[in-house]
Amino acid sequence: QVQLVESGGGLVQPGGSLRLSCAASGFTLDYYAIGWFRQAPGKEREGVSCIKRDGSTSYVDPVKGRFTISRDNAKSTVYLQMTSLKSEDTAVYYCVTGLGSRCPQGDDEYDYWGQGTQVTVSS
Repeated sequence: QVQLVESGGGLVQPGGSLRLSCAASGFTLDYYAIGWFRQAPGKEREGVSCIKRDGSTSYVDPVKGRFTISRDNAKSTVYLQMTSLKSEDTAVYYCVTGLGSRCPQGDDEYDYWGQGTQVTVSS
């Protein structure tokens, strides 16, 4: 079955960096768009970034220029490199897919979610 497993979260100081990984199984990663969402305490889930099968990417405005999404189809893994982290980036980060070619904005468009990985930015 489809599985998405995130890793790489942790505690980091403001200005620091983290790289999240999303290991996919149960489907051929090459063919589908994969996204990252996040949810901070008391806030709604927010789409952060998405990468399509052709490698084209999109980002929510607050992370543009700081986050980079990439994919390694041979390893069935998608990455989210996060730099210049801010306290407002603190959230649980989820890897998602709808097994489609697009990157829809709504979280209800994605049928498969990982368990999430906690990112905490604090001094």
